[in-house]
Amino acid sequence: MTTPRSLLKRLTLGGTVILGLAGAAAAQASPAQINIVDVAGNLALTQKAFQSFQALHPDLVHFTYTNAPAPQLPGKIKAMQAAGRADIDLVLTGTDALAAGIKQGLWLKLLPEHHADFPGVLDKYAPGPMKMQGLAQGYGLEVTYMPAGPLLEYNPAKVKDVPHTPAQLLKWCQAHPNRFIYARPANSGPGRTFLMGLPYLLGDKDPSDPVHGWDKTWAFLKKLNGCVPYYPGGTSVLMKELGSGSRDMTVTVTGWDIDPRALGVVPADYKVAHFDNMTWVNDAHYMVIPKGVSQAKQKLLFKIMNFMLEPKQQAMTFDDGYFYPGPAVKGVTIDQAPQHSQDVIKKFGRPEYAEWLAKFPHTVPLDATAMVAAFHKWDADIGSLK
Repeated sequence: MTTPRSLLKRLTLGGTVILGLAGAAAAQASPAQINIVDVAGNLALTQKAFQSFQALHPDLVHFTYTNAPAPQLPGKIKAMQAAGRADIDLVLTGTDALAAGIKQGLWLKLLPEHHADFPGVLDKYAPGPMKMQGLAQGYGLEVTYMPAGPLLEYNPAKVKDVPHTPAQLLKWCQAHPNRFIYARPANSGPGRTFLMGLPYLLGDKDPSDPVHGWDKTWAFLKKLNGCVPYYPGGTSVLMKELGSGSRDMTVTVTGWDIDPRALGVVPADYKVAHFDNMTWVNDAHYMVIPKGVSQAKQKLLFKIMNFMLEPKQQAMTFDDGYFYPGPAVKGVTIDQAPQHSQDVIKKFGRPEYAEWLAKFPHTVPLDATAMVAAFHKWDADIGSLK
């Protein structure tokens, strides 16, 4: 999908939120403290499910939740592990920090090493999410899923000649400097999806190799840079600028289209467009455990992770459409979601999404090594130009 929603609904969570939850051993005198860091905005989708776990297991766990930018997390965990500390017990991450952590050897290997603690877990995933689960390489469990994009979102009062190809987007941007914007891919789901979708749109020789196979993509982004004012550090800032009228168009994904409009950050009448002959680059959020967490806490975390993949909890992830649709497991439909979620999707969802999702092919994002390489190259060759 990823950027924390700290400037949208996530403002209600504050910086660090402490909730009483449940879960450890019956012999334990007091609840175990489990520290969770969210670098994907995932708590907006899963907090209610964690609260349900609290209600069912009132003596087991005390959770603390902290939000952090995805690019900063791997270095923090690496330093923590080098010091022999285990200050973070569970990470909720998108493909960005997941990839960086796999490459740096930060995460506990869950599968197949602990398969007995996750009975039948891989059989729970729907086909699209199952492909995304493969990106975890056994180091995490997917908890939410989004077909993603890349899509264009725009103010219909300002954008009359809507682009449908990268060339048309560049032409529009050059004719309207500073009115198109996208966020740094390393900390933005829409920015990352746009970056990974361009090789398919432009016909690059190898969409899986950002270093040697994306000549057309890097050339295009350097040209586009000339009419982009700057690159926000996250998607929340970008959406506020779009909604306020500071910008007229941006790249988006299904969830970042629906949710900001539902929250009133972006006007409800703003439109989306697909690229001609696009390929959907799908997205997901994962639960990962840093190395160094005690075995006692690991067992508790395994229990919680299994709970989060139950259909009832998964139905809560429809939320306000932030990671639309949200559920990763089979057979979870919108009619199982809370009534509020059903109402939001009915009002702010896009009927055309069903047609587009069926019309265009889907692919998974880059693997861990390639994604880290793509982020580094974008930062060095594109982001540094501003």
